Amino acid sequence: MKLGIDLGGTKIEILALDQAGSELARRRIDTPRGAYEPILKAVTQLVRDTEASLGREGSLGIGIPGAEDPATGLIKNANTTELVGHAFRQDLEKELQRSVRLANDANCFALSEAIDGAAKGERVVFGVILGTGCGGGLVVDGKIIAGRNAIGGEWGHNRLPDMRPEEYPGPACYCGHRGCIETFVSGTGLARDFHEVSGRKADSRTISHWAESGDADALAAFERLEERLARSLAALINIVDPDCIVVGGGLSNVARIYENVPKLWGSYIFSNSPVSTRLVRAQFGDSSGVRGAARLW
Repeated sequence: MKLGIDLGGTKIEILALDQAGSELARRRIDTPRGAYEPILKAVTQLVRDTEASLGREGSLGIGIPGAEDPATGLIKNANTTELVGHAFRQDLEKELQRSVRLANDANCFALSEAIDGAAKGERVVFGVILGTGCGGGLVVDGKIIAGRNAIGGEWGHNRLPDMRPEEYPGPACYCGHRGCIETFVSGTGLARDFHEVSGRKADSRTISHWAESGDADALAAFERLEERLARSLAALINIVDPDCIVVGGGLSNVARIYENVPKLWGSYIFSNSPVSTRLVRAQFGDSSGVRGAARLW
């Protein structure tokens, strides 16, 4: 049995899969906030309760919104800040008396979709999460490429390519820089851009509904987002040249991006022939992260 955990800022989800990949159990709880120990305790208890209900133990993989520093074993770059500076994987191993595998949640998302999701059968897969932020993960031949510094796939924290004068220097990002891709093409970035241009306030889901209804301001906001997303993905294609780019997160449900963005990115890609990279919606949606975590084994 394979157990996967997706540890996010608001919820912790556990999934149990049998060796054939069929789901045995699934449960979600709220993520404790404010301190590290309650999170460690909640994850440990969730594993024990799930195994008790199924009557057996399993391997455990966990996806987190951050990474384990290869030099120290401590968590870094996590927006669930309670984890930062702690040896989370090692602490779990002590509590559960077994080896635990840990990866960035966007890497887990990409792994899930590469193994049996929307990119099944493709050799080089890049997963993009367009949600509150902008995550990314790279999988080659069914294996996560985390990189020497455990920052492989951190696509969203590069500067928006080919910035226009009106875009420069770009919004401030929580990472300490300005103009990161994340600040433009995430759901949060869409809402900010919409408000700055139109003077109206709405979240990304509402803006999407308005665009579907023909609202001029919302349509214009999506045109700007698609053009920026095309530039950003073109830079990625120029470096990695993946077979398939899989999109998850809230904005993955906006059907128009899969038609419009590939029409735009060719202008920025170094290729004389038509670009055949596939841009597809994730098959497993927000369940991909926990599925990928289970498949870290």
